[in-house]
Amino acid sequence: MAATPGHADKEILAIRRADGESRTLAASLPRLVLEARQIAANVIHGLHGRRRAGSGESFWQYRRFVSGEPSQRVDWRRSARDDHLYVREQEWEAAHTVWIWPDRSPSMAFASKGARDSKLERALIVTFALAELLVAGGERVGIPGLINPTASRSVIDRIAQAMLHDETVRPSLPPSFVPSALAEIVVLSDFWSPISEISIMLAGLSASGAHGTMVQVVDPAEETFPYSGRVEFVEPEGGEVITAGRAESWAQDYVARVALHRDQIRAETGRLDWLFTTHTTSRSAAELLLFLHAGMTTPKAGARASVKVGAGLRGIGA
Repeated sequence: MAATPGHADKEILAIRRADGESRTLAASLPRLVLEARQIAANVIHGLHGRRRAGSGESFWQYRRFVSGEPSQRVDWRRSARDDHLYVREQEWEAAHTVWIWPDRSPSMAFASKGARDSKLERALIVTFALAELLVAGGERVGIPGLINPTASRSVIDRIAQAMLHDETVRPSLPPSFVPSALAEIVVLSDFWSPISEISIMLAGLSASGAHGTMVQVVDPAEETFPYSGRVEFVEPEGGEVITAGRAESWAQDYVARVALHRDQIRAETGRLDWLFTTHTTSRSAAELLLFLHAGMTTPKAGARASVKVGAGLRGIGA
C-alpha cells in the first residue's frame, strides 16, 4: 500500500505544477488590455507604476506654490502668466518594489473533491504569474523571508528554487519585516488565523506607510460547507479531530462565523487603507491576477474599499 504523501511532498508537486501553469497564465493575458490600463492609469514604469512627484527628469505637472516651501522651487516663468505662484514637479521614475507572500502552511494543501487546484497551488500560480508580469514591466519583486527584491527575468525560477530549498517552518502569515513606505504588499492566504494575529501582522506591515492587498484563497467547500451526516474534520496544522454527528446542522453557524471573521478582517484592512478580497479556487486564476493588477494601477485616494472577487475554515482536511 503506497504511503500517503506528506505536506512537503505535496508542496514540491504544487511548486512544480504552479511553475509551468503560471507561465502559461502570464503569457495568455491580453497584453493590449494591460497596456490600455497602463495608459489609463498614467503608468510610467511597469504594470502598476503610478505617476507621482519625485526625483526624475521628466516634467509631470505644475502645482500651486504652498506657503512655507523654499522660494527656489517657484517656476517664475510659469508664475508670470497669472497672479499665482507655481512649482514645476518632476515625475517619479524609480522602480517599485512589490512584496508577495503566498501562504504555504499545511492548511493551504486542502482541496475538496472536484477541485482542480488546492489553495496552495492556486496561491503559487498567482504568485509566480504576478511576479513575472511585474518584472516584465521593470518592477522588483520579493518574497518576505525568502528572496530579496529582484528584477531578474528568471524571477519564477528563482522563487521556485528558493521555495524548494526552504527548510523553515511554514507559517500562515508573513514574517515581521519593514517594507519601504512606497512598497506594495500582496498576501495570499486562507486567513483562518485568529483575528488578533492578523491585526498584529497588518499593523507591522503598514507601520512604515506601505499599502497592500490581502487575498483570502479558499476552496469551494469552505464557502458552501457541503457536508452532511457523520463527518470528521481534521485540523491540518495541529492534528485535532472534531467529529460532527449531523454536519448539516453546523452549516448555519459556520456561515455566520465565516462572515464575522471576514467582517473583522475588512474592518482592519479598511482602517489601514488596504484592500481585502476573497478568491475561490473554482474561479479563474487570470481573474484574480487582473484584479490585483487593477488594484495596483488605481491611485489610492482615501480609504481603499474592501472588495469581493469570490470567497472560509481552518482545518477541513478529511
